[in-house]
Amino acid sequence: MKLDHFIESQQLNKQTIFSLFKKAEELEKSNERLLSKKILATLFYEPSTRTRLSFESAMLKLGGDVISTENAKEFSSAVKGESLEDTIRIISSYADIIVLRHFEEGAAKIAASVSSVPVINGGDGSGQHPTQALLDLYSIWKEIGRVENITVLMVGDLKNGRTVRSLCYLFGKFENIKIIFIAPKPLQIKDDIKEYLERHKVEFEEKNELDKHLPEVDIVYMTRIQKERMTSEEYQNAKGLYSITEENLKLLKRDARLLHPLPHVEEIELSLKTEQEDRRVAYFRQAKNGLYIRMALLSYLLE
Repeated sequence: MKLDHFIESQQLNKQTIFSLFKKAEELEKSNERLLSKKILATLFYEPSTRTRLSFESAMLKLGGDVISTENAKEFSSAVKGESLEDTIRIISSYADIIVLRHFEEGAAKIAASVSSVPVINGGDGSGQHPTQALLDLYSIWKEIGRVENITVLMVGDLKNGRTVRSLCYLFGKFENIKIIFIAPKPLQIKDDIKEYLERHKVEFEEKNELDKHLPEVDIVYMTRIQKERMTSEEYQNAKGLYSITEENLKLLKRDARLLHPLPHVEEIELSLKTEQEDRRVAYFRQAKNGLYIRMALLSYLLE
């Protein structure tokens, strides 16, 4: 299987996923400059820390170069009215691969349709964030040694959370996964994801008591309430309803893991000491895994 672009999680099959996992492990220990003389363009219309910097670091570690705009919504010709399609046509003549983050769902697919080089979706509105889902799955695999026969608790803004959507699409490719969704009522998982999980025989439930289910699960996947995608009133009604604290962290099994796509805000209330010393708290290791998964993905698309 060979991809021209990476736009959505559904594009991957199990063989490709594990091939990327193996490549990521190899690259973590390697200094090979596999992408010498290749250029990555990072085109971000929304803010980013981990996605943009990890992709840029990944390209540099592989021996390539980077051209970038940190806020394309303000510091590109989009300000002058240039269409996304024209911007991509131009940038694809300057770079060998493009990572695009955009505020509109479907933007990455539009970009891929006109680009002469591979396009990677770095997040498109409330649509998908497939590279985050890939590093999330890789983190589960590294932390507990498997991605099947697991129970996953997904908590927070499940309506707007593109990382949740993308990860659910990947879960649909594996066996014996159970998902428990917990969210404020207006932010529950959308019907299209539930329909997808049903088609792929992934067991799921929608619940509302976080502490009750913490002892049952192998993975807790917390997400923040996405203030930027709702009204102030909606945010105030939803924030702080579900959180991991020093007290309820004790309910997790010793071999369970707490993941979060980050940044975390009020939904994680743990001390620095706990974050550093409790092996169940895995989200900073998860973020580091993103560097190696993105190195693997860049080399896969360009080699």
